[in-house]
Amino acid sequence: MKTIFIIIDGLGDQPIPALGNKTPLESARTPNFNFLAKNGVCGLVLPWTKKSKLPTSEDTHLALFGFNPKIHNPGRGVLEVMGIGMKVLPGDVCLRGNFATVDSEGIIIDRRAGRIDKTRPLIKALNGMIIEGVYPVKSRKAGAAKPLFNRVKFLIGKAISHRIGIIIRGKNLSAKISDNDLKVVGARPLPIKALDKLKETKYTAETLNQFLEKAHYILKNHPLNKKRKLPANYILVRGAGAFKKSPTFYQKYKLKAGCIAAGTLYKGIGKYLGMDPVRVKGITGLSCTDLREKFLVSKKSLNKHDFIFCHIKAADSLAEDGNFQGKKNFIEQIDKNLKLLLGLKDILLVVTGDHSTCSLKKRHCSEPLPILIYSDKIKPDKVKTFSEKSCKNGKLGKIKQLNLMQKVVCYNK
Repeated sequence: MKTIFIIIDGLGDQPIPALGNKTPLESARTPNFNFLAKNGVCGLVLPWTKKSKLPTSEDTHLALFGFNPKIHNPGRGVLEVMGIGMKVLPGDVCLRGNFATVDSEGIIIDRRAGRIDKTRPLIKALNGMIIEGVYPVKSRKAGAAKPLFNRVKFLIGKAISHRIGIIIRGKNLSAKISDNDLKVVGARPLPIKALDKLKETKYTAETLNQFLEKAHYILKNHPLNKKRKLPANYILVRGAGAFKKSPTFYQKYKLKAGCIAAGTLYKGIGKYLGMDPVRVKGITGLSCTDLREKFLVSKKSLNKHDFIFCHIKAADSLAEDGNFQGKKNFIEQIDKNLKLLLGLKDILLVVTGDHSTCSLKKRHCSEPLPILIYSDKIKPDKVKTFSEKSCKNGKLGKIKQLNLMQKVVCYNK
């Protein structure tokens, strides 16, 4: 049996008073999700998190596919730049970035520069910047030090909207550096710091700080920004990482997988796990994405693949903006188009999220996620609707995210 694995980013939520103390999923009209729930098996997924931390998209996606993030996560930056299509070389340090707006005092007033989309002229102005400096290394003579002249190149790639990927390329670099993004407005960006005591790390942090300072000067004087109310005049960076090898999805499960996604992170996760990228016209990662085409191509792609990872992003973004009504409406749009996948024979449909995103808190949260698994051969449980509350009574019970693929594989046989 073949599988379509649909991940609705940020699917879960907390009850919202304005929705009658229901979550956006509970309050949404979802006849097709409910049909699958009624005729399949349901449960709750406990999202993978680091101790005392909120779940992250990269960790939860790796866990959903059965890859332990402690072992297999190369860093968000690596996954982002791979998703953009940038080539990562050994020794590269990769980061994700946002174009942001700071005022004349350096205070962040918008982390996304008004969600600017037309960023290619800004990227062109920064791409290929060289930072030259001296890196101290010990010579062969005891106690002596010989400075090493070093050139570090910064490569910038465009992601969705205000987002970018950054590759730092050069010698003597380390990914053990901090972020400069506090994820709040009204404060100055943090300086990049070394997270260990190695010379390579300190050198990398100092070099990145120089790049950010020069980039700020170039951006604030760029003609495109002179016309904007919220100029994209600063770069916020986070998630530094360096590439490391991981088993592929096929090596782990002997299933040929395809990845359908618009967001660069999710494309990058698919590429990192060896999934084939599947192109779909009209998908954007936004609420205007072409869901119909996404589901049609998912179905068609089963001719060449055993497993399709179909990612849907906008529910997460809407919740992060506090737009719970928009999240509810978008879930209804997903449900409307999901009808295209009903009636498939010998196909396993899995629907869940990567993590919950709480609309009132405008951030990721740790609430369990509903999951349904459906095929025409499954003996259904007693769940009648697809929601956080109803799925907790399902046959699957509570599943640790890292163990979910084992369940999927069992139902796939």
